[in-house]
Amino acid sequence: MAPRASVKRYVRRQVMRAAYRTDLRRPLDPNLAVYGAYWNRGVACNPAAIHAKARELAPHIRGVWAVSSRYRDRMPPGVPYVIEGSRPYWRAMATATYLVNNSSFPGGFTKRPGQRYLQTHHGTPLKTMGLDQRAYPELARKADFAKILAHVGQWDVSLSANPHSTEVWDRVYPGPYQRLDLGYPRNDVYFTATAEDIAKIRAELGIHADRTALLYAPTHRDYREGFVPDLDPERLARELGTEYVVLVRAHYFYGRSAGLGSVPTGRVRDVTAHPRVEELCLAADALITDYSSLTFDYACLDRPIVVYSPDWDAYRTTRGTYFDLLSGRPGDTPGPVTATSDELVEVFRAGEWRSPASAALRTAFRERFCPYDDGHAAERVVRRFFAVPFAPPSR
Repeated sequence: MAPRASVKRYVRRQVMRAAYRTDLRRPLDPNLAVYGAYWNRGVACNPAAIHAKARELAPHIRGVWAVSSRYRDRMPPGVPYVIEGSRPYWRAMATATYLVNNSSFPGGFTKRPGQRYLQTHHGTPLKTMGLDQRAYPELARKADFAKILAHVGQWDVSLSANPHSTEVWDRVYPGPYQRLDLGYPRNDVYFTATAEDIAKIRAELGIHADRTALLYAPTHRDYREGFVPDLDPERLARELGTEYVVLVRAHYFYGRSAGLGSVPTGRVRDVTAHPRVEELCLAADALITDYSSLTFDYACLDRPIVVYSPDWDAYRTTRGTYFDLLSGRPGDTPGPVTATSDELVEVFRAGEWRSPASAALRTAFRERFCPYDDGHAAERVVRRFFAVPFAPPSR
């Protein structure tokens, strides 16, 4: 059975490729845009915010999402999509004038003259990226740098959230693309959400108004297999008491669950499957972070950030970083730094997490990494990329 199935898959791929080559001779559709996020995992991140704003400002642009069959159940009702590798997918990739992605379109495609590709990225780089990974043997062994450069060669526009990102992208993804220093559209919601919006999100998550919600969102470790959190969220919730709720979100590489099991107290919530991390940030009163790029986005909210970094030396040695998050220098460190569970608990018990010193660190961090974010990044990107005229100033 297995060989027969393999033959069927091979034949299907060949048929799809032949049809795709035919579609490449069709004229481009000037009003079609294909969106993708996190290797076709669904509607998310900067592409999602751009798509929503384009529907408002450029309704003539028909947006369709490229989605893996494994994630089709994540698609919101009414949002058009094509399944990766299907006949509609290849036709859309062949004829769309606009391509928007925060990673890449899996499976490869032939970028045609006249197509415009916007690379939005999906975070501010603390860890080494692109060609800089060549200095780290474990990363270099897994990476295909020729493929990375070929992908960069497809970009027409690269979006940047801050000057630090622009500097890094220029070096690690060299190419003739246009740089857009306009901020991250996915962060607009942090400036536009109302108190009523936030209360509704918290209620949907089951967080009472008198509880303090802590979001723990650790990043991926290249030197580990699977999700192995360094923090015991149940112990943290127990030590801090009933007034706290701990929200745990595993990195998307690890699927839709943090694997916490049932928690009788209800003070620890596995929110990995929640479709929008931005809503989790809005619901949280503070972020417990390690080296996640979510740190840079959460800084837009001007809410407390606590660094929990028990494995900093291992992470920095195996992955490499662009600055020392633990240095305590303004602009480098977003808040109190802890290395053990006891230190983390004490930061909250003693009130250091929301002290004036913590606020000063957060302000400097926000000024460095969120200078363009103001709630209007999506509009700026849509108007520039889709050539939508800016509205004249009101008289």
